[in-house]
Amino acid sequence: MPRQNHKKPHLRRTFLGYQIYHYGAVSSTNDIAKEIARKNDEKRVIVVAETQTRGRGRAKRRWTSPKGGTWISILLRPQIKPKEVLKLTFITSSAATKTIQQLYDLRAEAKWPNDVLVRGKKICGILAETETKGDKLLFVVIGVGINSNIDMKFLPEELRQTATSLKHELGREVERKTLMKRFVRNFERRYKNLQRGMWAPLLDEWKSLTSFLGKQVKVTSFDEVIIGEAWDVEDDCSLIIRLENGAIKRIINGDLALIKKA
Repeated sequence: MPRQNHKKPHLRRTFLGYQIYHYGAVSSTNDIAKEIARKNDEKRVIVVAETQTRGRGRAKRRWTSPKGGTWISILLRPQIKPKEVLKLTFITSSAATKTIQQLYDLRAEAKWPNDVLVRGKKICGILAETETKGDKLLFVVIGVGINSNIDMKFLPEELRQTATSLKHELGREVERKTLMKRFVRNFERRYKNLQRGMWAPLLDEWKSLTSFLGKQVKVTSFDEVIIGEAWDVEDDCSLIIRLENGAIKRIINGDLALIKKA
């Protein structure tokens, strides 16, 4: 394990019942949160870092995490089944989307399964990781990366075509503490409703924050490429694609891209 993971946090405080650990540079806030989960029985923890040297997204893709971004991980021990964890990704996506809309009046939107976009470019990514014992979920760590005060010139060239930041969109820096507090409040409200069994309205809200439903999309799922109309997202968070021949395809995991009209 990278040595920087053993540094003590710069600051520890509480907010809405969460223990907040604030670090400088770490390998990954998800790694720190999982380390905390394994060492003690804390149920509600948020890990914040100024930079990540090994930030990651789905499929172990690298997530570039320079200073100025908002890099956090939420540790939870929910009473749900492992197969329901994607619901946590969706409510996190909704919370991030609504936060950006509320604070900055930007047209943020959720994209299946774990991104938030502004003007079609990625501004936030979410990665939920779990630890289980048999069929029991021991804990979930939800990593959230928001490109807040990032100067786009410091991102790799290939990312500048597909990513954006709040600073770039607004032409100014944002107050990251305000951003994080609003996001946590928005997340906590949805998490409580999820625990109360209110998944149906939460899913409906997430759908209302998307723009890809009803449009032609291309989904890469493992070694398969599926093209068709994004028909719906089901209760288990799977994507339903209507193919050109009228057949219905159900996709559990994959990368979605809109097909632009010629």
